[in-house]
Order: sequence, then structure tokens, then C-alpha cells
Amino acid sequence: MRILNSDELKHAEITLYAHLPKSLKVYGFVFALNRGKPHTLEVVVDSWPVFTTIIVRPDPNNGRAKDFMKKVTLYTTNEEVLKRMLTVENAIDWSTYFLVGGITFLYLTKVTLHINFTFGHFKFILGCDVRHAPMLKEIAASRDVLMKGYTLVHLMTLPEPNHVPELSDLELKVSVLNESHADVVNKTWKFGGDEKGYQNILNLITHFPTCCITDENNQPVSWVLLYNYCALGILYTQPEHRGKGYAKALVTIMAKKLYSQGYPVYCFIEECNQLSYKLFESLGFTEDPSYRAAWYEFITPV
Repeated sequence: MRILNSDELKHAEITLYAHLPKSLKVYGFVFALNRGKPHTLEVVVDSWPVFTTIIVRPDPNNGRAKDFMKKVTLYTTNEEVLKRMLTVENAIDWSTYFLVGGITFLYLTKVTLHINFTFGHFKFILGCDVRHAPMLKEIAASRDVLMKGYTLVHLMTLPEPNHVPELSDLELKVSVLNESHADVVNKTWKFGGDEKGYQNILNLITHFPTCCITDENNQPVSWVLLYNYCALGILYTQPEHRGKGYAKALVTIMAKKLYSQGYPVYCFIEECNQLSYKLFESLGFTEDPSYRAAWYEFITPV
């Protein structure tokens, strides 16, 4: 294995771009790293300069890593190489992650790993291309870890915003989130609500593009953020403000902003969330029918 330096990361971004959209999760992380976004990560590959498997994982030498949700994201074009890296070469130190307290989520494309630690037992969630499920189940069984299905997701992409509708008066209401809004966003975030969630939201608001609509007291009532792997997410509208077209306006403006700045424009939507799927589809987002992503739940007794 090889840990990539800053110059090598630029080459890795070019290589991953050729594998879009399936490589989007890892590509998004590398894209952000190459543009100087603050991070606590390191990137390893199976070989260099030609690689088949790339892993984005927490940097064990970065003292700030404990302040954020741990993220491990993988992409591979060779499952045997991936299996070797996960088992023989210990590319992921499972025991170290299990000892970390708090909550951790790792979202994967092709193979992306999200870990959620709880007291009483170790629990983590892993998302991946469903074709990797048998191999992952085998590895989990060898470690006495229970693996079960969690959710299926759509990978939605917008190659260019040609079909995104023009906005009228709503566009004048759109602004950006600031640090004072982090607590409100964190309290409504599905994976937030605690201090680590707050630190994650604060980091995203401070360093990544955001869009929001505020009330007369400058408090956000609808918003959308960008995860640190550059995917649109955390889209939310306060219940009393729904039905006004706020979500559509925010996604439209954010998509145009990201496209103009060279960002990939994409998101993950759970298959059960048909409302969000129809919203993004109406704005020109599409999915690759050959790609099927899933998240799996892993539970390890203490």
C-alpha cells in the first residue's frame, strides 16, 4: 500500500474522474482535499501510479480526528485486491475504530464505509455496490460481526444544469448559512443532535458551499449543505414552511453554484424517499441504472 502525497492526489483525482459516476464518493473527497479543504484524512492505494483500489481513511497522526465523525471510503475495480487490503494488509484498522467513542458514519460509493459507534456494542454502517455484499459478509463473519441489510440508495448526478429551471422572487430570498445557524441544523439532522454532529455541521458551514432561506429574525427555515465528500445533503425545511417551493429553489441555486465552481453535482437518496427522488429528478438529476448502492449494518458485541 502507498499513502498518497499532495502531488499524487492530483493525479488520483484525474484517474477517478474517468470512473465517474461510480467513483463519485471517493472522487468527492479527493476533490475537496486538492482544493485545500480542512481534513483529518489520508488516502492510500494498492499500487502506484496505476491503482485498482483507493481508500480514504482517518489519519492516525492527526490530533483533530477525534473531533469529527470517522469516515472511511473505498472505491475499487478489483474486488480481490480490495479483499486483500481489508484482510491481509489491514488497510482498515477495525479494532482502532471500534475503540473510538461517540458516533461515526462512513458513506460509500462502490465500496464506502460508514461506522456508527454506540455504547453496549460496536455498531457501524457500510454502504457499497451490492455486488460486494458476499465478500463483505465473509469478512464480517471471520470477525464475529453481524451483518444485515440497512437501506438501498440512489446515486443521482447532474452532469450540467441545462434543465434546472429559472427562479423568480424566491431566488432573492436565498442566502448562506453562518456559524450561528449550526445548532439549528444539527438538531434536525438525521445523524446529528450531539456534539460531534455539531462539529461536523460547523465544519461544513465554514468550509463548504451552503444555501438557505431565513425568516425575519435571520433564522434558517430551509437549507441545503454539501458534505465533505462534495455531495448535496442535509436538505431540510421546517414543517411550518413546507409547500412553498423552498427545497426546489435551494437545490436549483446550489447546483448552479457548484457547477460554476467546478464541483461534481450529485447526491445519495434513500430508495424509500420517493419525495426527494422526484424533486431531484424534476431538476434534471439522473442515475446510472447499472449501479446499485446499498448500506449494510454491522454490529459487534463488546
